[in-house]
Amino acid sequence: MESRPLSPTDFSSAVSALTSAFGDPTRRGIWLFAHEHDAGVTAAEVAQHFALHPNVARHHLDKLTAGGYLEVTVGRSPGAGAGRPSKRYRVVADRVDLDVPIRHDDLVITLLGRALALLPHDVAETMAEEVGLDFGRAIAAAMGDSPDGQRSFRAALHAVADALTAHGFAAHAEKRGSELHIVSRHCPFGDAAVEYPVICAVDRGMVKGMLGSLYGETPMRDGSVSIRSSLPMGDSVCITAVEA
Repeated sequence: MESRPLSPTDFSSAVSALTSAFGDPTRRGIWLFAHEHDAGVTAAEVAQHFALHPNVARHHLDKLTAGGYLEVTVGRSPGAGAGRPSKRYRVVADRVDLDVPIRHDDLVITLLGRALALLPHDVAETMAEEVGLDFGRAIAAAMGDSPDGQRSFRAALHAVADALTAHGFAAHAEKRGSELHIVSRHCPFGDAAVEYPVICAVDRGMVKGMLGSLYGETPMRDGSVSIRSSLPMGDSVCITAVEA
């Protein structure tokens, strides 16, 4: 299939995704280190090899995993004794594809928007958010994490922003006053979201699904995730406000 010309949004989203994953030289070295080990590497091995604190090593590994460049398996290292199995990080592909990773089908997205528009608004919004929830949980599962209390809420929020960036949202997490926000500068749904803003409920569901899986469902109260401003409404960014 012949590739279409890049739109400014696609280009910016692709650059943001690559920069988030590989903008740090240590992180690039960690990916190459993992690439050399077919069985994958653990956070402890990375920490020892690069003289890092284990939490810092885990942060870099989580960034690469959220971007889809590493995958997580759970098992014991060769020769390891009894005890809790370690999370091992393996490269997903032999090389990093520098082509634009953003893929979307405008026809399907437009069809989705029109189908949702035929439903009552509350029903359409609930359906869109449920789809986002399922997808967000699937993304978190691919990251190999569970809410075991080892990840802080802020760290989980940053992991969510990284995963959103890998899916074309060009997102980052920041603190504004007493609130934590995910700020997205691009929307992979494009013009369809402008015409059918109910699609934004998918974004909200993705954030809820990922946070619920990475941090735990209990702190996620009804209304704890809301989109305050959005590109479809004419704003310069989408702001997803999150309470813990």
